[in-house]
Amino acid sequence: MIRFDILTCQPALLESPFAHSIVKRAQDKGLADIRVHDLRDYAINKHGQLDDYVFGGGAGMVLRVEPIAAWLDELQAQRPYDAIIYLTPDGETLRQPLANRLSLLGNVILLCGHYKGVDQRIRDHYVTHEISLGDFVMSGGELGAAVLVDAVVRLLPGVLGNEESALSDSFQDDLLARPCTPARPSGAGWLCRKSCFRATRPRLRSGGTSRRWPAPRRGGPIC
Repeated sequence: MIRFDILTCQPALLESPFAHSIVKRAQDKGLADIRVHDLRDYAINKHGQLDDYVFGGGAGMVLRVEPIAAWLDELQAQRPYDAIIYLTPDGETLRQPLANRLSLLGNVILLCGHYKGVDQRIRDHYVTHEISLGDFVMSGGELGAAVLVDAVVRLLPGVLGNEESALSDSFQDDLLARPCTPARPSGAGWLCRKSCFRATRPRLRSGGTSRRWPAPRRGGPIC
């Protein structure tokens, strides 16, 4: 089992991603434990303030040290953590090999930045890994955390109905998976008037391989 503790100032953003589909089934089976913690529980004043200006001026705000450090200290006093991950645009890009490695861990903290990020002292003294979804900027790390959790949880043994499915996914061998063949039933003339969807190839209907099925042209029509 893997446990994720997620620190965020926008916990409502993470309610839906973990309440449906594969991630929910993993939690129901006891294979994943996902806890979302509100940084405002340790806000610095009665107004729920979490952010402040940076030294030296400049546009934007950063999350203060105090709320984050308080949560990290509390969680680490309860159990050891294998990784404290900060979601940030300048971190290591999340790719399948990294997801594979993370799926082997036990306890993980995900820190979601907001505004211009977090106080650098948190990164220097607490964070063990920094991960990015790619070279673009989002409003916060919450959706990035949801993507990371989904990519990792589906790799856990027992989560998918067929464990071989994860091994044949795109990027497991640094390549895209083969394009899917048409779904059953074979007659699907209502989808398209052209011949490509009128009947599935006999070889596929009889259980033959899908390797010879032509891939659709990117950006072009299906038929």
